[in-house]
Amino acid sequence: MTQFKKATALALLMSLSGTVYSTAVVAAPDYAKIEERKNAKTKIMGERTGKKVVKAFDLYNEDKIDEAIALLRELEPSDDFDKATVNRYLGNMYAQKEQYDDAIKYIRLAIAPDALNFKDQADLYKLLGDLYAGTSKFQEAIKTYKDWMDFTGEEDSKVYARIAQGYYELKQYAKVEEPANKAIKLEEEPNKQYHMLKIGAFFELKRYKDAVKVAETLVKLFPEDPKMWTQLGSFYMQIEEYSKGQTVMEVAYNKGYFDKENHYKILSSYYSLNDIPNKAAVVFEKAVKEGKVERNKRNVSAIASYHHQAKNLVDAAKYYEEAAKFDNDAELYRKAGSLLLTEQKFSAAVERLNKALELGTDKEGSTYSDLAEAYLYQAKYKQVYQAIVKAQEDPRTRKFARGWATFIKDKAQRNGVKI
Repeated sequence: MTQFKKATALALLMSLSGTVYSTAVVAAPDYAKIEERKNAKTKIMGERTGKKVVKAFDLYNEDKIDEAIALLRELEPSDDFDKATVNRYLGNMYAQKEQYDDAIKYIRLAIAPDALNFKDQADLYKLLGDLYAGTSKFQEAIKTYKDWMDFTGEEDSKVYARIAQGYYELKQYAKVEEPANKAIKLEEEPNKQYHMLKIGAFFELKRYKDAVKVAETLVKLFPEDPKMWTQLGSFYMQIEEYSKGQTVMEVAYNKGYFDKENHYKILSSYYSLNDIPNKAAVVFEKAVKEGKVERNKRNVSAIASYHHQAKNLVDAAKYYEEAAKFDNDAELYRKAGSLLLTEQKFSAAVERLNKALELGTDKEGSTYSDLAEAYLYQAKYKQVYQAIVKAQEDPRTRKFARGWATFIKDKAQRNGVKI
């Protein structure tokens, strides 16, 4: 809970907490009664009670808050106004000491007789709501803020925002939108947090399209805020609006708004999803080289995948091999070897494919088949035959390998090689 700041004793005791939480849409206030309360004659404490309260303030000004509280607790005024006033001061002092249960107790006692002057009573409702919310008693906070609205007949953007926040904390997400909208409508200057409450609730409700609409509004309201752009860009991924997402993230990228690793991942993903894999590879590779994205197995594998998709097979093979080295990943060595074979880098392919076999690849049949092909282009017929025989041990490549075995024997014999 936000601690009450000491300015003057009286200002402190009459101040409100700055915590922001809240409650529900209220019943129609009784405006006639409200006007009667506002116009009522201002009440003052009786002389006897007033003198002792002044002594308590003197102690408070000397930073003797415990002594001030003790003196106020000794008072037993009979008049409802005096009693409510003493309880009000006690509640504020306990709140300053962060003894919130006691603060709540005395503020409730101060409110109960409805004896205070209009503004003091209204301020206590708000303070009580803040104390409830600050101690995670959100249902009680909701009721108290509702009481404040009924008592004053006022609407306030901050109170509606506290209402929305209260419902959010209670996980009553469907109730967040209405008070958040009222907070937005009443606020003179746009407030990001009011919109973010709606976004949070919509995500919890899986109303992703509604969340995106709010995020679009935020970009229009706060076009210079980098977070609004990257947030909207990431949200489009959720609703599979890949083209819009790419456009927004490109703007953010070009403006230098990226400050998280995930931003580079999202933009690269959009390029890939929109069939522009070469851009995905360039952006992500650059981010990794510049240290903006960690150089780990997962990210290096992503670079390889983008190059693979873009048919930059030599580059893809290079990055698959780099990724494989993080933990001796047989499958990534196999991929590197297969791509090098396609690019007719036969010796390099043999090296990577043998490494995959050494590490125990799960795709032995296809690896031996690729290895046989790489040897064949180097006219290493004995190695070709040995590899294709091994490929026959895998049910997935057995039929193909048997057919190849006969062909390889014949080709070797024609080239004067005995197998």
